[in-house]
Amino acid sequence: MSDTVAAPIPHCAAPAEPADDAPMRLLFCERAKRQRWLDVEAALARAEAEAGVVPWDAAEKIAAAAHLDLLDYGRILEGEAATGHVMVPLIAELARAAGPGHGGWVHWGATTQNIQQTGDTVGIREAHGRLRERITAVIASLADLAARYADTPMAGRTHWQHAVPITFGYKAAVWADVMARHLERMDQLGPRLFVSMTAGAAGTFASLGERGPAVQASVARQLGLAPMTVSSRSLVDHFAEFVSVLAMVCASAASVSEEVARLMSTEFGELSEPVPAGDVGSSTMPQKRNPKLCGQIVTGAAQVRALVPLALEAMIQSHEVDGARSAMMDRAVEQATILADDVLNTLDRVLSGLEVFPERMEANLGLTGGLITAEAVMMRLARSIGRQEAHTVVHHAALQASSGGTTFTEALIEDPQVTARLTDSEITDLLDPAHHLGLCSRIAAETSERVRALINHP
Repeated sequence: MSDTVAAPIPHCAAPAEPADDAPMRLLFCERAKRQRWLDVEAALARAEAEAGVVPWDAAEKIAAAAHLDLLDYGRILEGEAATGHVMVPLIAELARAAGPGHGGWVHWGATTQNIQQTGDTVGIREAHGRLRERITAVIASLADLAARYADTPMAGRTHWQHAVPITFGYKAAVWADVMARHLERMDQLGPRLFVSMTAGAAGTFASLGERGPAVQASVARQLGLAPMTVSSRSLVDHFAEFVSVLAMVCASAASVSEEVARLMSTEFGELSEPVPAGDVGSSTMPQKRNPKLCGQIVTGAAQVRALVPLALEAMIQSHEVDGARSAMMDRAVEQATILADDVLNTLDRVLSGLEVFPERMEANLGLTGGLITAEAVMMRLARSIGRQEAHTVVHHAALQASSGGTTFTEALIEDPQVTARLTDSEITDLLDPAHHLGLCSRIAAETSERVRALINHP
């Protein structure tokens, strides 16, 4: 998006048009980027021919020559080294390939950022589609977990302490719900993100005049984009929004991964990320089963979030464009996209292969001897003595149990305010975690169905 070479474009041995299953980083390698720029040059020539700006035969020759494998790539690289510019040598080589009498119409009325930014946006659109598929896969895995474990009780924890019983399906539904909103955010930013510009040096159509908007609209249509409403080169908020949304997606991915890693610890033992046969957790401690995949997710997600300030900084443009800020935005967008793809791919590996241990969840529910269901006892007593008084009574019993001198059940049975209103069997029933799950099962099942519908019928 900058007129100068602010940072080297990564080299790759990939073809100019990466396959759909190629790594995300190949979308941003030098050959793929340059081919997209050539695609824009071809679209520009055709659009200008439609508008009567350039001859049709010249546009046809330019479009036919705009393929990287037809150009002298070594000559292009030599030109970049000599000029310090990524576009001028490419234009010169395309003009040479188009032939005498036709090559002079290449890049007519455009500036470097017009071609680069529009071509890069085509790549971003493809990256966006791949990322959307990654999020969809994550949601599908979470929907499966929510449905499968909708009725599997476990300890709900707030502030690192036992709170009330939940089900693991409910926890998975919580994760699915936020990922579904991220998918909506990705879809909502699309119309703002997938836009092109071919309005010249300062976005004024000075070289194309009245025919400029029609040319820009045609280029956009050919590339599957929309024309920018105001084609100023200093307007990059849509790219900053893209990086910010990716950061939010990755923050949620890190939250899920850290929770899996915590529940994978020896003290919990409730979950485990998939561990391949033969995996070694430590060079010193043979017993270790470390959350490696979760750690990779957390690390990658932190790097994506760290790119948000860079993207916001790049929005602060001087005059009609600032080359340094444009280079910042290029870096933020490309790195965030590649990292987010890795994060989401790894998260789906964790979730689709997640090991769940209901017996450990049940054992952990009983660690406090019924204290996790203190709310249930309080709310039953509140019907007759009021909530505040009931809270005082149950809190007192809980303190007695926590001191170790008695069990929670015994403390309740020995309190006359409790026994005057509840029988021993009622107390036992209230202390059963399975009887205080609220609507966990329903929420898990309904969320699973809702997010499935979202990804199956977008």
